[in-house]
Amino acid sequence: MENYYTLLGLDKNAGSGEIKKAFRRQAKRLHPDIAGKHAEGEMRRLLAAYRVLSDRERRFEYDRVYARFMGKHVFDYRAFLRERPEDPGSQAKLIFFQLLHLEDEEALEVWTERGGLSFPLEKYLDREDWMDCAFLLAEKLEKQGRIYEAFVLLVRITAEERRRPYFKHFMEDVEIFLKELVRLKLKAAVNGERYVECLESLLCLGFAPKDESRWLCSIAETLLGLGERYNAAAVFREALRRDPALPGAGRLRRKLGSP
Repeated sequence: MENYYTLLGLDKNAGSGEIKKAFRRQAKRLHPDIAGKHAEGEMRRLLAAYRVLSDRERRFEYDRVYARFMGKHVFDYRAFLRERPEDPGSQAKLIFFQLLHLEDEEALEVWTERGGLSFPLEKYLDREDWMDCAFLLAEKLEKQGRIYEAFVLLVRITAEERRRPYFKHFMEDVEIFLKELVRLKLKAAVNGERYVECLESLLCLGFAPKDESRWLCSIAETLLGLGERYNAAAVFREALRRDPALPGAGRLRRKLGSP
């Protein structure tokens, strides 16, 4: 069992201010621009330590369990969660635990068995843990080619961030991930109707008008391919309203037969 105090360079009696300062100091050291991508695993360990020690109840429980561990009464948290397959709360925590410890395959397996997108992680995890867990899941799903599921999780995260910020400056990376997924992979991963639904869900998230205009244009093209010319024309007009200088507008206008 890892000593979180040692990981953060802290004394066991450190106060909340000291914990926060220690985390920030270590996080700067592990920033990708400094330490490179190989530090990703260590950063996750650091984040896990900070979350536990900065929460009074979690810290108390950790201290109790660690004391037992040092007394040779080993508490295996992973095994504890695995032994409760009928408890959705334990399974949600197991998914997050496995992701933080780079056990991606098992995390995805448990998440899928519990229902995937229909499994309400937000019901069983703290808000911040849920958002982190959903983002980590989206990364792993994208790597496995499960694009639609990754997209839905990223949309949920973005909507929650708009409601009440948590990721803050990191949200830029989340949005880039989401936009690249849409630009490069989403269309090939779903049918036309679902593609339209996906793009429509982006229009409620407060993105820039130029982004929304591009997505509206893609919706119009897809609707045209589905034989819905009238609806396609209406959506195309809305795209031009948001960005009159929309790239590629002439090509779609000719397809629609619009003046």
